[in-house]
Amino acid sequence: MEHDLQRFEEKLNHFVTLFQRLRAENNELRQVVAAKSDEAKRLAEKLDQAKTRIEALIVQLPETEA
Repeated sequence: MEHDLQRFEEKLNHFVTLFQRLRAENNELRQVVAAKSDEAKRLAEKLDQAKTRIEALIVQLPETEA
């Protein structure tokens, strides 16, 4: 019985340690996802600005005769 309790305690300690490690990793991954999301938003805004400038330049191009 004592041996079983000791094994149970060891397993429980292992799972608690694993849980804490995974929780920390999860928090780190959440921060990475948030940073990547911000970067994607910033890049989408830059792309939209570039598109607007290109469209404005196209309008200024002289038309060619066929």
